[in-house]
Amino acid sequence: MQRRLEPELMNGDAQVQAYAAADFSSGDQATLEAIQQLLFTTSPLPADPLMVDLGCGPGNITLRLAELFPNTRIVGIDGAESMLALARERAQQQQLEISFLCQTLQEVLEGPLLGQADLIVSNSLLHHLHQPDLLWTVSRALAAPGCRVLHRDLRRPASDAEIEQLRLKHLPSAPEVLQHDFAASLAAAFEPHEVTAELHRLGLNQLTVSAEDDRYLVVSGLVKS
Repeated sequence: MQRRLEPELMNGDAQVQAYAAADFSSGDQATLEAIQQLLFTTSPLPADPLMVDLGCGPGNITLRLAELFPNTRIVGIDGAESMLALARERAQQQQLEISFLCQTLQEVLEGPLLGQADLIVSNSLLHHLHQPDLLWTVSRALAAPGCRVLHRDLRRPASDAEIEQLRLKHLPSAPEVLQHDFAASLAAAFEPHEVTAELHRLGLNQLTVSAEDDRYLVVSGLVKS
């Protein structure tokens, strides 16, 4: 099936409230485990590392990174201020030192973090982008030498019927807004071969793309050697 775009930002009150109340712990844990595996299989982080969470939303992954790496500079970036307000509130409640920036990916390319990141992550960001090459351009621009990246996202099914099967399997009783967004996100997602071709086109051949379970793909590796 052809990719169908969805809105790049999630700013609606109903969306923010639904995502705040939803339990994404299993998916978040899978992302954290993939990040830890990547760090385990690469060279040690520098003494004062910078970790950047792109499209951080309400801070699910950002907060977990701050808990796992308490002596690390953590920056969460998102274009939706309403999501960041929730992320900041959560960080304050947990007494975690995290910087949150309201920026689009285009604005990140003009910001102060270029060439400084030792780890760049995103969780369910790629499928939102109308210009998906921006994620790879930003990753390369932010990266310090030896920077690791881990981008985890949905992957596009072969048909609308398969989307409906996945919706019924994974979100049978979720709020309507989450069910709608899940189906729209699957339709907007990429297939692994499409991501691989884009990475090769941009010369990011050190990154690998792999399928995960029945609906995810993971891009990981070194963006700069």
